[in-house]
Amino acid sequence: NMTVFNTFWKVINKYKGTIILFTVMLVTFGGINTTSNNSTVDFTNSKPDIIIVNNSGNNDLTKNLISYLEKSTNVKDVKNTEEARNDALFYREVNYIIYIPKDYQKDVLSGKTPEIDIKTVGDYTSSLAEMLLTRYLKIQSIYAKNISTEQELITAINKNLSKTSEVTITSKVDRAKTSRVSRYFNFASYSAMFIIIFVICMVLSSFHTKTIKKRTIISSMNYKTHNKYLLRASFIYSIIVWLLFMLLGTILFSNTILSLRGLVYAINLLIFIFTSLTLALLLSTLIDNKDAVNGIVNVISLGSAFLCGAFIPTEWLPEAVIKISRIFPTYWYVNSNDLLASLQTINMTSLNQVIINMIVMLVFALIFIIINNIVSKKKQIVG
Repeated sequence: NMTVFNTFWKVINKYKGTIILFTVMLVTFGGINTTSNNSTVDFTNSKPDIIIVNNSGNNDLTKNLISYLEKSTNVKDVKNTEEARNDALFYREVNYIIYIPKDYQKDVLSGKTPEIDIKTVGDYTSSLAEMLLTRYLKIQSIYAKNISTEQELITAINKNLSKTSEVTITSKVDRAKTSRVSRYFNFASYSAMFIIIFVICMVLSSFHTKTIKKRTIISSMNYKTHNKYLLRASFIYSIIVWLLFMLLGTILFSNTILSLRGLVYAINLLIFIFTSLTLALLLSTLIDNKDAVNGIVNVISLGSAFLCGAFIPTEWLPEAVIKISRIFPTYWYVNSNDLLASLQTINMTSLNQVIINMIVMLVFALIFIIINNIVSKKKQIVG
């Protein structure tokens, strides 16, 4: 039993250079992020910058919505083309675009809920704009069920809105610091995925050679027991990688890591590493050729890092690329890190999307495990 375990670590020792290289890369890029001396607090009392595209005309109900938004946001004027609006969003001239549909007034007065399309950069300021819009539409929807005349509905909406207490946001987050932490963890996705998949594939392929297989068969150890010890060693190796990356993160960003926000970063990385481990086990089952491992791992780790925002922020990537990147676990991991950088408070409500992202990564892991079991059984039958 200990022979398998000890041999596993002896083989890993051969690839310590790769592990050190990617760890140094992580520290280097993480260190670059800490050199920024921008310590200003990202939160200000400025209003969200938005664009309103009014397709509903100049009726009173639409004007009331626009008037409400103008009081709580900065409504920007840009050229009346979709390209100009997209450019304004891309260059952060605005945070949020609201499209009021053609039949907005008619739908509201008939008791329907109009579908208002939006475009957003997905940051904290845009979430304020979304909160304001959602609040207005919910109040409007409630009153529209019992009021069918336009002026009465407008009066009821405005009266309710005027009763709302003024909200003072006291929680402030150093966005410059949390952004640097997120960039560290985003880059860690590349380093972690590579050294998990590459090393485990190389180690397990060493055990899958014909000579080793024959020795295992004639030994007293059961084949399943043999695999169990390999899986256990692989899991321990993955935990060590996670602890190493968390230790480095703590050295670089101790204030953030040693907090509730840091705990969520840690859990997110742990789940991502577990998902990478299950992918590594699947690839080790599929790939018998050691020479092919390096190329395949490079394509997977480097490709997903570029496509999913680990190197280039997702807001700079084309929409088509972002849609494609959703098929990779890295996208959901990076998305959680980016969300954590912008959250003012950490609670179950604000972490809703982060939790969903973690569940998606676990679903990926489950899929990899199921496919691996199917492939393993077929190979055993063929063998």
